[in-house]
Amino acid sequence: MAVMSLFHSKDELEGPYLGYSYPISHDWTTEEVTMVVHFFVSVEEAYEKGVKRDRLMADYRNFKEVIPSKSEEKQIFREFEKRSGYSAYRVVKTMLEQPEQKVIRME
Repeated sequence: MAVMSLFHSKDELEGPYLGYSYPISHDWTTEEVTMVVHFFVSVEEAYEKGVKRDRLMADYRNFKEVIPSKSEEKQIFREFEKRSGYSAYRVVKTMLEQPEQKVIRME
């Protein structure tokens, strides 16, 4: 899988975007890119302010439609963490292990 970057400039976007890029494949459709980016935005929100578990779960399910392979998921999660400092793995693990939590908030 070839991975490209989707760059976010602080000047263009507000919120948790910190000027890094998302790991995105040239092979994905626009809809697939959108689904993957939505998931990573939810991961960012889990660290920045908290994210509703239901929304995070929906975004993760959509992400898994694009990235069904566990090994590919691990590769993309590592690349995202390297670029952003946020661990998608820890967010997903927390979401799955704490089904009673209505909001997932990372420290």
